Amino acid sequence: MRKWGGTTLLATCDADLLGKVLREGKIIFEIREEFYKGLKVNVEEALDLVEQCTIVNMVGHRIVKKAVEKGLIHPEAVLKISGIPHAQIIKM
Repeated sequence: MRKWGGTTLLATCDADLLGKVLREGKIIFEIREEFYKGLKVNVEEALDLVEQCTIVNMVGHRIVKKAVEKGLIHPEAVLKISGIPHAQIIKM
């Protein structure tokens, strides 16, 4: 989690994806440690943190699936890059 003024960003990914690069066509999506690495928590704890954030960036089968199941993300809002789900939440 990172805070800037009134904005709180949560970047979360499935642990096994940390440091990987996803490629699909012209898309190159880097799951950089500088952005995603931080406190290691389980999926439920990560989703609890969503409540405190204004922007959420998530990538991975486990985290995105659970966010959809909890109604935090609409299934049609999930993008797949090389078969890996990616979703964002922006609260206004």
